[in-house]
Amino acid sequence: MTDYWLMKSEPDECSIDDALAAPDATVPWTGVRSYQARNFMRDAMKVGDGVLFYHSSCPEPGVVGIARVASGARPDPTQFEAASPYFDAASKPDNPRWLLLDVQALRKTRVLGLPELRATPALAEMVVLRRGNRLSITPVTAAEWALITGQMLA
Repeated sequence: MTDYWLMKSEPDECSIDDALAAPDATVPWTGVRSYQARNFMRDAMKVGDGVLFYHSSCPEPGVVGIARVASGARPDPTQFEAASPYFDAASKPDNPRWLLLDVQALRKTRVLGLPELRATPALAEMVVLRRGNRLSITPVTAAEWALITGQMLA
């Protein structure tokens, strides 16, 4: 069974265009510093799962592409790099706190922005639309995935 996810990235850090331009259109999803998002990567996400690639912290946030999980979780090296904005002095190489996985971009889509998502009654319960949600990785139901990829982004 394939699961589905929405993964947020700031386009200044890694845009859908950056991902598509990478070798094999695959990028390491670095910098996740939320325990819940880390646990999704570690415990629930698997190779082949569908991903809604979402741009955040930009003028027009929203879904901008379709991707897939391309690797299992492994330690995120940025937690050990003192010059990285994702450095974590409390994380140790023999007991890493933070993980990453690879994401392979499959295609760019039109921007499916928050106003359009919010205006779609069938998406009312979508995790990314919940008040106060700031997670960078959220689960997407099969019904939400089918609606977004089959109708809204077709």
